[in-house]
Amino acid sequence: MTMDTTPTTGARILGTGIQEGLLLKPVHYPWAMELYEQAVANTWFPNEVQLGEDLGDFQKMTQEERHALTFLMSYFNPNELLVNKALAFGVYPYVNAAECHLYLAKQMWEEANHCMAFEYVLETFPVDREQAYESHVTVPSMAAKEEFEVRYITRMTERALDISTIEGKQDFVRNLVAYNVILEGIWFYSGFMVALSFRQRNLLRNFGSLIDWIVRDESLHLKFGINLILTVLEENPEIATDEFAEEIQQMILDGVAMEEAYNRDLLPNGILGLNADYINQYVKYLADRRLEELGFEPHYRVANPAKWMATANDTLELVNFFESTNTSYEVNARA
Repeated sequence: MTMDTTPTTGARILGTGIQEGLLLKPVHYPWAMELYEQAVANTWFPNEVQLGEDLGDFQKMTQEERHALTFLMSYFNPNELLVNKALAFGVYPYVNAAECHLYLAKQMWEEANHCMAFEYVLETFPVDREQAYESHVTVPSMAAKEEFEVRYITRMTERALDISTIEGKQDFVRNLVAYNVILEGIWFYSGFMVALSFRQRNLLRNFGSLIDWIVRDESLHLKFGINLILTVLEENPEIATDEFAEEIQQMILDGVAMEEAYNRDLLPNGILGLNADYINQYVKYLADRRLEELGFEPHYRVANPAKWMATANDTLELVNFFESTNTSYEVNARA
């Protein structure tokens, strides 16, 4: 299936009219409709994975490995819900197209489902739940990432966003970059790589399957966010000033620096086959892919140290995501 990114004539993706966007047909942005249909086909539920089978592996893991897993849950769990706030307050109210609303509604359900999936992990493995919950505010590197994201959604919630103005449209894009590109497209993928590294050593295989399904959802979230950003920029070229471009690039570079500090806390001493330097090279690789997807030149120009992630929808596969056959879990699959 090839994605058509060309909107119908006269379509404008930004708008706040309550009575606008109430008719699905004609579809103005085919890429959004295709993403919605794929998201529906990908529907899954956490308890379909038997995590109990991984308990033996967890018991055999080192203290450092258990720390890494708990640290990831500490970050993922609240931030899935934070993404939903960003969508509900910072994206959904300012988009006109019905097909975009359909996709955003499904994405918000998926973020809730991911939260429940991480709850399932916390309930299954004998981890300190209180410690896991409080880490996102007590660990400075984790708190700094959350503060960065909260700063952008606060700007969207504490005052009405006037998207008829250049500043308002730029604020809309800033929020998308903060959440879709940095949080979901870099920080989450960094964590996914660490989570899936256990399976590379034949540990937590069922947990790895759960992460696979989450990654597949997130790859669509990323695709939607990038398409939405590019569509807004195409329809509103006046906002794409040199200064704004530099600001967006710097946001991404700042995101990389925060993730580097976080990963040093995630793996202070390293575990078998993985350390903070390895993860941070992957982070820089991810950042370059995101910069390119937004039309910038790569900044770090580093090699991908985790080529094995290609089997888990790595970034290079996202460009052609809809041209490949989905052979994994899919409801209402069509030949």
